[in-house]
Amino acid sequence: MIVDLPSTSTREVSKKLVAVRQDVGAMALSRVLTLVVLVEESGLEEALRTASAASHQHPCRIVAVALGGKRGSARLDAQIRVGGDAGASEIVVLRLFGPLVEHARSVVTPLLLPDSPVVAWWPLKPPKNPAADPVGAMAQRRITDVATTGSHGPALRTLAKHYADGDTDLAWARVTHWRAILASVLDRAPFEQVTEAVVAGASDSPSADLLAGWLAFRLKCPVSLVRSRERSGVISVRLERASGPIDLVRPQDGETAVLSQAGQPDRAIALPHRSDEECLADELSRLDPDEVFEDALTKGIPKVTVRRMSMSDAVARGDAPSPSEGRYTAARLAREARTGDAAAMVERAAPEKKSRDSTAVKKAARRKLAETEDS
Repeated sequence: MIVDLPSTSTREVSKKLVAVRQDVGAMALSRVLTLVVLVEESGLEEALRTASAASHQHPCRIVAVALGGKRGSARLDAQIRVGGDAGASEIVVLRLFGPLVEHARSVVTPLLLPDSPVVAWWPLKPPKNPAADPVGAMAQRRITDVATTGSHGPALRTLAKHYADGDTDLAWARVTHWRAILASVLDRAPFEQVTEAVVAGASDSPSADLLAGWLAFRLKCPVSLVRSRERSGVISVRLERASGPIDLVRPQDGETAVLSQAGQPDRAIALPHRSDEECLADELSRLDPDEVFEDALTKGIPKVTVRRMSMSDAVARGDAPSPSEGRYTAARLAREARTGDAAAMVERAAPEKKSRDSTAVKKAARRKLAETEDS
């Protein structure tokens, strides 16, 4: 259900929300927070689809603020979406025009859920200082996405300069699985010190910077970052140890990574690219300061060395694992897994067939004995 309210006021929007809730029975009591989405009109619908999908894990009221032109008279156009048009949430879209553009906080405040946390999200261009933004200042959690800036290096430095408790970025959530796998590997024997690390990532991937920063801060060793112009996201990580390197490689467009380390067979590990819906849902699951993100952003990234070489040069020098070899290894492990499954099925089926044959023989013997006794 969609209700349009052109040239309206926040009071009218609040009254209409109550009326709609009574008509359609929206579950207002299940909302756990208010998600305020600040986005340009061009990215509004995509942002609402992402927020609506994330709300299935965290039911909330979504208040989307689309800033229009500052010229002309002040005007507020609103839209209410509930039911199938809002996922597990109720969505309020506010389009601000004229001088009202400078007063987004005043417009949003009356529509916040009472006694519940506020999360601010900028799907596109983030502010230089999210905590000082009028809307960001009243939020317990502020979510940005520097991957949308087109120049993530300066954006990350600006974010680090103005970092405040509650700040986070979707680029950080995109490497959650990478961090979990690497931490799990280092928690197993042999418990050796990592002497050097190399992270390979796309030239437009802030996630690679954050992953390298996390390793630099946590491992206290030299960490290098290698860029690739032909790929996307994080490509590989190599951790050097006395017993040999640990390589984690995700082939291009693959959903499975290959983990290789000395003295152990190669392993295929599920490592799919994470969607914005998953990342946003992750960030909505916590409202306390993310100290690990803070350390990676503000203390780790400055320690990372960006190598002035291509990905192919790094592979040729033996500084980084080969994505091509990783792709072949992943394909080989997949074939072996299929062959192993087929062999296991045959092995399970063989005793069953033998048992059926044995039963048939026993039945025939009993019939012959009965015929003998009758005669």
